[in-house]
Amino acid sequence: MSITTLCAVVTPAIAVVIALACFAVGIGGGIGLYKLIATKKLGKSKSNAVRIIEEAYAEAKTIKKEASLEAKEASHKYREDVENELKERRAEIQKSEDRLSEREKFIENKELTLDRKSEQIESEKQKITEDREKLAKEIEQQSQIKQDMLSALEKISGMKKQEAKDLLIANMTDEAKKEAGNIIKKIEEEAKEEGDRKARDIVASAIQKCATDLSTEMTVSVVPLPTDEMKGRIIGREGRNIRAIESATGVELIVDDTPESITVSSFDPIRREIARLSLEKLIVDGRIHPTRIEEIVERMTKEVDKTIKEAGENACEEVGIFNLHPEIIKVLGRLKFRTSYGQNALKHSIETAIIAGQIATELGADAKIAKRGGLLHDIGKALDHEIEGTHVQIGVDLATKYKENPAVIHCIEAHHFNVEFKSVEAVIVQIADAISSTRPGARRESFENYIKRLQQLEEISNSFKGVDKAYAVQAGREVRIIVKPEEISDNDAMFLAKDIAKRIEDEMQYPGQIKVNVIRESRFSETAK
Repeated sequence: MSITTLCAVVTPAIAVVIALACFAVGIGGGIGLYKLIATKKLGKSKSNAVRIIEEAYAEAKTIKKEASLEAKEASHKYREDVENELKERRAEIQKSEDRLSEREKFIENKELTLDRKSEQIESEKQKITEDREKLAKEIEQQSQIKQDMLSALEKISGMKKQEAKDLLIANMTDEAKKEAGNIIKKIEEEAKEEGDRKARDIVASAIQKCATDLSTEMTVSVVPLPTDEMKGRIIGREGRNIRAIESATGVELIVDDTPESITVSSFDPIRREIARLSLEKLIVDGRIHPTRIEEIVERMTKEVDKTIKEAGENACEEVGIFNLHPEIIKVLGRLKFRTSYGQNALKHSIETAIIAGQIATELGADAKIAKRGGLLHDIGKALDHEIEGTHVQIGVDLATKYKENPAVIHCIEAHHFNVEFKSVEAVIVQIADAISSTRPGARRESFENYIKRLQQLEEISNSFKGVDKAYAVQAGREVRIIVKPEEISDNDAMFLAKDIAKRIEDEMQYPGQIKVNVIRESRFSETAK
């Protein structure tokens, strides 16, 4: 083996051995160095620990001393606080004791006062008992004296106690009636004078603002003709034209000897108006035959319907009412062709509404309700020839159907006294209705009805006991009653007048007012010889 090869083999082994030796030396040296360093650090730590312990002990002694001082101070302060609190409580206890002492003294004084009052009450109670006994004895004595006096009076007068009492009551009743009659008469006269004055002012003010018309309407209409030859053309061959007109309009045509005119007769005013307008149109047109008649009648029916609607709207506008139901306005317009005793029903309704509104304003009532009630009070007359029932009930049903104000419905219901008045507006509407219908020239009354009213007026007056004679005068506006003086006294005469007036109001229907005059007359005659 060559040296080179040997060196090549030995060198790595030596290097490993050397490296291991160096590593072992390094480890040993490191351990020794670490022990040396650790020994030095341990010595230094011990010296630091001793120093820290000494410092801690010194600090603990300082803290202990400070804590001892603080404890002594806190104890001293607490003791002072406790002593102050004890002093305050002792002071409060002393005050409470003083108050209790004062209250005890007050109660003692109160007890003494109560004792004195109790003794005084007992004394007064004893005195009252004695007075009551004395009073009972005196009442008994007075009762006995009264009984003795009554017995003596009965013997003297020859009348029993009840008889004397009845006589006294009768005398006092007559005297009271006489006094009451005089007072009532005086009050009534004063109230009547004042009421008449105010009523005249209010009614005059209302009427001044209302235009009026005279009664002229009838249940017939007259159609003028250009010549008498036109009558033949209207009648037609074998009467076919006149039959066609009557059939289409539902009226009766009266062709008589009256020159240049034909009379249209019907109780339905709207049909009569349609017939009148149709005839006038046919006369102007000149073509008169059944087919043309039907066309003209249909056209005039539409025109009358339009006129009715416009009349209702104009009436509402004239009165100042703008929120009526459209159907009510149509029915109201039909009153334009309706009359009552010759008075136009629509004009009467407008007049009533205006007067009612003026009176309501003067009296401070609801003028809107009064106007509305006045305008609608006779609306049932527009349908009374088509619907069964009175115009009042028809009007109430119609207003109820279209949800009219209950206050207005009551005005319609009460304007002929069918029900009791529940509002001042209903009374105002009734008064306005009477003013409008009873003014001079407003209505006509048949002679038969006039005579019946006078007879009924006298019959009611004669039916009362003590009435000798009764006379209806001033066209039924006044009734004069002569009574028997031996049966009716002056006071009885006053009450008799009231009873007769009340019965006339309940049983009769009449325009305006009826004055009841009761006359009591005594006559004495002697013959000189």
